Amino acid sequence: MKMRAVILSEYGGSDVLRVVEVPTPQPGDGQIRIRVAAAALNPADALIRSGALASRVPAREYYIPGLDVAGTVDALGGGVRGFAVGDAVIGLSDWPDTQAGTHAEYVVLPATAVAAAPRHASPVQAATLPLNGLTARQALDLLAAADGATVAITGAAGAVGGYLVELAAARGLRVVAVAGSQDRELVGKLGATLFVPRSEDPAAAIRATVPGGVAGLIDAAALAGSVIGAVEDGGTFVSVLGAGPAAERGIRVSQVRVHSDAVQLAELAALADAGSVTLRVDRTMPFAEAAAAHDALASRGLRGRIVLVPRWS
Repeated sequence: MKMRAVILSEYGGSDVLRVVEVPTPQPGDGQIRIRVAAAALNPADALIRSGALASRVPAREYYIPGLDVAGTVDALGGGVRGFAVGDAVIGLSDWPDTQAGTHAEYVVLPATAVAAAPRHASPVQAATLPLNGLTARQALDLLAAADGATVAITGAAGAVGGYLVELAAARGLRVVAVAGSQDRELVGKLGATLFVPRSEDPAAAIRATVPGGVAGLIDAAALAGSVIGAVEDGGTFVSVLGAGPAAERGIRVSQVRVHSDAVQLAELAALADAGSVTLRVDRTMPFAEAAAAHDALASRGLRGRIVLVPRWS
């Protein structure tokens, strides 16, 4: 049995991506095969394509990119409970550990990486939730800020940053959103209490708004050393991209390393159904135009995810 998939057999620019027929994966014990209805495109997919993760994966004839998926259960491996064929689901592939790419007609994932899809969202909308939502949730867990604390979020209008603002506000945190001036209204609607426009000295700008500094900061814009000065002595700094800056003044610095978690994913889906998190789609594109989608991803200013859908020609 064959399926169509977006593959790369060499590393490079978007031109290395091809749509071909490959063997359809079969679910083993504890696994679920999903018929893909939509799959978000993330910066991690560009890293896979570029070869930035090559040292972490074994040499293979080809790789299928893609981490997010929304679709329906197509087949169940042994021992899987709580799912039935035809169920609408979402999931996260722990690429590069799994190398189970979602930019294909089918993907096999562990049942522990899959949850019921939000009931009130389309597959395209739902496909934006797993990677970015779990990144935000797990970053906030690392931040471990006390209820009512004031925290800052850089890149607050981006795909991850938007979830961070909403989830932080839902936890009772006072959010200082750092974003472009044009995004003031957006981040306010997402739940930010205070707004700081991007500047050449973001730490000083945040301290001008919050004298004494914030209790914690989640850096979704890779500002690193230029923004750690905004954190109070003994506070917490969580990096979304990269290892982050060197620790100083007793500040605890950590990096979120997102991983699949069906329980957390189910909680996020419930929040989406309750309207507490916003599923933002920048545009949809067919799998047949995967290369053009990667080129579009490289442009700045996206305020939601590009989502690929199974049209192959």
